[in-house]
Amino acid sequence: MPASTSPEMPGYEVALRLFQGFRLMIDELHAELARQGHPDLRPMHGFVFQAIGPDGTTAVELGRRLGVSKQAAGKTLDGLERLGYVVRESDPRDARRKVVRLTERGVDSLVRSARIFDEIRARWASVLGPDRLRAFESDLRTLTPSEMFPLDVPGWFGSD
Repeated sequence: MPASTSPEMPGYEVALRLFQGFRLMIDELHAELARQGHPDLRPMHGFVFQAIGPDGTTAVELGRRLGVSKQAAGKTLDGLERLGYVVRESDPRDARRKVVRLTERGVDSLVRSARIFDEIRARWASVLGPDRLRAFESDLRTLTPSEMFPLDVPGWFGSD
């Protein structure tokens, strides 16, 4: 359907424009990460890194957090391990379990991502004006749940 020219957007367009803003931000982030030495990272990897967290996790728990099967999580971890972003280690409390942790390279990508997101936000503030951007951010906080963004988006997008 064509975009409306009236001041009030139809509901579907609000959803699509929010998603488009997300997509633009993520695409710009990954282009810059590639320039800064992380060319193999994909949007899914950011969800994986957040789901691994600072203390690490198991493949089973990772799959649960992401809303995907243990096999899908394991396949993603295999690729990230080959690229040097994660490492699997024996759990010191239970040698039968493997804990997945971010490597220095994985942490570096997160630090760079945070910096790049701040740069993108600053650019958006220069376009909209800082007051309008802060108002928009406040409105988004009002309209969305207070808990952090759900990490199960990969499973949600991939579900039938």
